[in-house]
Amino acid sequence: MSHDRCESLPTARDTWELGRRIAELVRRGDVIVLTGPLGAGKTVLAQGIGAGLGVHTGVVSPTFVLARMHPEGRLPLVHVDAYRLGGFAELDDLDLDSDLADSVTVIEWGEGVGDRLASGYLHVRLDRSAVDERRTAVLSGIGAGWPERLGELSR
Repeated sequence: MSHDRCESLPTARDTWELGRRIAELVRRGDVIVLTGPLGAGKTVLAQGIGAGLGVHTGVVSPTFVLARMHPEGRLPLVHVDAYRLGGFAELDDLDLDSDLADSVTVIEWGEGVGDRLASGYLHVRLDRSAVDERRTAVLSGIGAGWPERLGELSR
């Protein structure tokens, strides 16, 4: 079961704010998959999620370490960059299973990864205009609970 919601994001700050609002909805064990082209705002959205959870250390792109754990805040945040992963075997090598149940896991470049990690997850597809910084986000709640939570997403 999927439920889609579209958001217009005129500025990078609006993208960050969407992340903060998503953080109000998340629960322990949630997986959020971020997809979209380079420069679409995946890391900015992850930063907003981190801020909304109360993460005080910098949420930066984990490109070179593949995954970063932020244990502070309302819930621990695991931030993963799947761009350089060579497949699901390398994802398994990150040994995220032990962190998934107790954390919120945000996966950049996570197309096709969410359903491998959880039966229900939030998929956020970001796109950016070629002429300005305007972005759009399509949020798809996959599995039980997400359609209802997306209905609660404040503006």
